[in-house]
Amino acid sequence: MKTLATWLVRGAEFVAAMMMAAMFLTFILQILVRYSAPFEGLARAVPLLEPSRYGWTLEFCLALWVWIIFWGAAFVVRERDHVTFDMVYGHVSPRTRTWFAIIGSLAVCAGLLWSLEPTWSKFHILRLKKTATLNSLVGDWVRMRDIYSIYMVFLVAVSMRYAWRAWAAFRHGADAGLHRGDEMVER
Repeated sequence: MKTLATWLVRGAEFVAAMMMAAMFLTFILQILVRYSAPFEGLARAVPLLEPSRYGWTLEFCLALWVWIIFWGAAFVVRERDHVTFDMVYGHVSPRTRTWFAIIGSLAVCAGLLWSLEPTWSKFHILRLKKTATLNSLVGDWVRMRDIYSIYMVFLVAVSMRYAWRAWAAFRHGADAGLHRGDEMVER
C-alpha cells in the first residue's frame, strides 16, 4: 500500500512538473515571437514566426497556471508544508491538540463539501462559454468549464485529505506525521 501511495505522489508531482514545463515553454515561445515581431521580413521568411498565430499563448499560460495551483494544492503540497498559526496549538496538551486537529480538519472538510453544490451550479453556465483564443490550438470543444473543472477536483481531493487527517488524528493523535520541527534540526 505504501508503494502505491508513493507512486501516486510521484505521478502527481510529475503531472505538476509537466504542466510547469509546458507553461515555461509557452512563455519562451511568447518571448521569441514578441521580439521577432518587429522584423516583418522574418515573419514572411519563417511563417511559423507570424505573431498573429500566437494569440492563444497568453490564455494557455493562464489556464495552466490555474491548473498548476489547484492540482498542486490538492495532490502535491504536504500537510506539514502549509503555513500554520500554531502558537496556541504548540502549548496545549497532546489530547487538546488531537481535538484541535479533529475539529479543524472536519471544519475544513465540511466547508469544502458544502461549497460543492453552489460551485457546480456556477459551473453550469460555464459549459456555454468558449475560450477566447484556445480554439485555434485545441479546437472548438474546450469550454471555460473545462478549464476551471480542476477546482472541483481540488474541492473533493482536499476535503478527502482533511477527512483522512481527522481520522488519523482520532486514531493516532494529532502529531502523527505532522509538524516535525525536529526533522529540520536533524538535517
